[in-house]
Amino acid sequence: MAQALGVEDPSSRAGTALTVIATNIDMASDNEGPICQDTGMPTFEIKTPVGANQIAMKRDIRDAIAEATRLGKLRPNSVDSISGANSGDNLGPGTPVMHFDQWENDGEIEVKLLLKGGGCENKNIQYSVPTELPHLGRAGRDLDGVRKCILHAVWQAQGHGCSAGALGVCIGGDRTSGYQHAKEQLFRLLDDTNPDPKLAALEDYVMNAANTLGIGTMGFAGGVTLIGCKVGVLNRLPASFFVSVAYDCWAFRRLGVVLDAKTGEIKRWLYRDEKQPAKRMAAGEGFKLTGKERTITTPVSEDQIRQLKVGDVVIVSGDMYTGRDAVHSYLMKHEPPVNLQGSVLYHCGPVVMKDNGSYKITAAGPTTSIREEPYQADIIKRYGVRAVMGKGGMGKRTLDAMAEAGAVYLNAIGGAAQYYARCIEKVLDVSLMEFGIPEAMWHLRVKDFPAIVTMDSHGNSLHADVEKASATMLAKLAEPVF
Repeated sequence: MAQALGVEDPSSRAGTALTVIATNIDMASDNEGPICQDTGMPTFEIKTPVGANQIAMKRDIRDAIAEATRLGKLRPNSVDSISGANSGDNLGPGTPVMHFDQWENDGEIEVKLLLKGGGCENKNIQYSVPTELPHLGRAGRDLDGVRKCILHAVWQAQGHGCSAGALGVCIGGDRTSGYQHAKEQLFRLLDDTNPDPKLAALEDYVMNAANTLGIGTMGFAGGVTLIGCKVGVLNRLPASFFVSVAYDCWAFRRLGVVLDAKTGEIKRWLYRDEKQPAKRMAAGEGFKLTGKERTITTPVSEDQIRQLKVGDVVIVSGDMYTGRDAVHSYLMKHEPPVNLQGSVLYHCGPVVMKDNGSYKITAAGPTTSIREEPYQADIIKRYGVRAVMGKGGMGKRTLDAMAEAGAVYLNAIGGAAQYYARCIEKVLDVSLMEFGIPEAMWHLRVKDFPAIVTMDSHGNSLHADVEKASATMLAKLAEPVF
């Protein structure tokens, strides 16, 4: 990400996003807080000697996950798939994910952890080749077909998965093993070299080609779309040829440790250089104010909103409300618990702690907005919402509703959880707590909360423009390479 920061024009939208990301990284490091409020699905890869007590290790891992959640290091993310109830401690059937493997190293235990959030998890994709791909044509059962699948995976993610992203890819396997092996590739170092020369060439090609698509950081257009691509391969059935892609966001959270198998003492850390402290990344303090920013204070009038255009940087102050999937579904059937006329509705599932009897938001970046596309147009028109804030943009139905009712979409910087938490002055109240902390409607008082208008009330959408332009660049990569 530091290299990406040096590539982009700091005055561009992508450059501004990277500056905020850099500031957020420093804040998270200083505060030992979540770099992104969506702390994801904890996935452990554990290698043990023969005879290690895996039952005891599973118990210890579950205890650690519950404790980390209690301390606010992890957001409660484990939800019953039938009832929708949040367990509150990140424990439940299937969470956390633990994969054990024995190895012929009697002296050591290796534990690796990957925290991959829901926004990037939703951009995972699996192809069954041969297949026809938009803008690229036929992808066959060969390395060039794999190349096309990977490029399409990058293109379809746009800004929804918090680009710049990293890809783990598996060629082959079955539908289940392919996805697992793809995710395992995300444990490789970003600067390693694949021992298979053909796969090494493919990884290098994808890195170079993907960064010509013009998708850029957060889908704002720009020269940095990928920070890594790692490819593995498994044998397959003759009748099946899958290409599985695990997309990860710029935050790319992982950590590993090697333990003494007899004493449990830490022998060394993985993905961490203990001899070198973390370098400061930020070149400034996030959004650099130029005097051209548009300031709005809630409640906002339709006239104020109609004056905003795509590309405007908006500084929001006043009261606003969070709302994710459960809130949007609720509002389709029930009246809102608050008056949303002239409001800002923030797609956010924060990390929240109790502080002397009151609530405190410790991480508050945006979630992926496209999930709310089935609801958003109706909610804007029905309740007078003037601004929807999230990441990655929304679709045509929402865009049309914004033009009709007078509303805009504000794109906050994905993952900038610490940066935005500093803009929240106070938690005023909370509604619909029965949905759990991430899905509740939090009533927030904010000051100088910055975002960029990427969909306006005049029918303009930066996201549609970038998708169209990047599709043109993608089509130029259709000719065979391998």
